Amino acid sequence: MRRYSWLLTLVGFLVGGHIAPAHGSSLSPELQKALESSKYIYLQSSRKNGELGKAAEIWFMLHNGAVWVCSPPTTHRVKRIKDGKTQAKIFVGKPDGPSFNAKGSLVKDPEVNKALFETYAKKYGSDWTSYEKKFREGLADGSRTLVRYDPE
Repeated sequence: MRRYSWLLTLVGFLVGGHIAPAHGSSLSPELQKALESSKYIYLQSSRKNGELGKAAEIWFMLHNGAVWVCSPPTTHRVKRIKDGKTQAKIFVGKPDGPSFNAKGSLVKDPEVNKALFETYAKKYGSDWTSYEKKFREGLADGSRTLVRYDPE
């Protein structure tokens, strides 16, 4: 059976030209394009009762098929993930823009941090210079957390 699974993966790669992301499902071409051109996402995270909270405008990075944000551990989005409420909804570009469901996870990865800093520097320009130190020091000292949202 493992051989057959490996063969299917290889055929999918050869036919489709790529393999789907390791986490979740892939984004539609429309959502991918919207994320590539948008400065902000509007993120709703799951409350204890399962309902989604209010959408929060946030800086983000699209990287390896996932949406990444950097937040203080005191935010509702981070607290909810720590409590096992990982479901979220992400709106792209505006609060009523195109959207998708996602699963959040907390990550520590210096390579992703580096990609985030580079992306934010290009994407947010002069605004980034005002916040760069806070983000860099925050990820180093734990006052900020890297969050990965995989499309579902």
